[in-house]
Amino acid sequence: MIKSRGTKIGDWIIVFFCILCILACLLPVLNILARSLSSADALVKGEVILLPVDLNFDAYGMVLGDSKYTWSLLWTAILTVITTLWCMFMTIMCAYPLTYDNLKGQKTITAIIIFTMYFSAGTIPTYLLLNNLHLLNNPLVLILPNSIGVFYLIIMRSFFYGIPESLKESAELDGAGPLRVLVNVYLPLSTPVLATLALFYAVGRWNGFSDALMFMNDRTYYPIQLLLYNILNSISSIEVATQEGFSNPGLSQTIKSATVMFATIPILFIYPWLQRYFISGVTVGAVKG
Repeated sequence: MIKSRGTKIGDWIIVFFCILCILACLLPVLNILARSLSSADALVKGEVILLPVDLNFDAYGMVLGDSKYTWSLLWTAILTVITTLWCMFMTIMCAYPLTYDNLKGQKTITAIIIFTMYFSAGTIPTYLLLNNLHLLNNPLVLILPNSIGVFYLIIMRSFFYGIPESLKESAELDGAGPLRVLVNVYLPLSTPVLATLALFYAVGRWNGFSDALMFMNDRTYYPIQLLLYNILNSISSIEVATQEGFSNPGLSQTIKSATVMFATIPILFIYPWLQRYFISGVTVGAVKG
């Protein structure tokens, strides 16, 4: 197919804006990486932009040599896996029954669920509720309150709606019950949306820190992002930085950058494995409402 001149120009404009978006996302990461691998003196002099100056790994050695960093990373990885599995289980168990049109109160249940996507009780009522449930300062407070993302639930339900009804009817004729239909028919056909939503849940938990900040006092269960948040705030204060051994301003900036990379790199490795499911997982699930 021969493209017209106007179409080619439009394609080049789209490519240009895509490149700008890529650079807007990539350049800050390269800058942080370069700062984490540069010497303290180079940072103080402002010589570091996109490439390391006086390449060294001292900052990473200090970060990896501190048990609080490594434990926080390990705990966050464990928390992310558990949260993702639990949230996916709850989302599937909630979305699947809503695909049955003969479910009593289906529309009412759906309306109530969607209502919670736009309106919430707020921080203080949530705090009081979790306190009454004895979940404050409990690792479960990082898992249970966010068991279901309503938007993800809608995507999952819409994807299930897109599966041909004849497949379910055939399984039911063979004697399969609702649970067996879910396990043997729906889930095997839902790999794209399952992988996509699992990634969304995992990234959300990995990057989350506000719930731990408000509901956790035990530093043992601080996720890596909250630890990073506290470190960045601490290093911003000269007095605290001195107490922590970061009396050299350049060294504190190097440690800060290394900590950011330390918390960012692990989750980035998940994207290439699940990237091919993004488009089919989200767009197909959005075809029907």
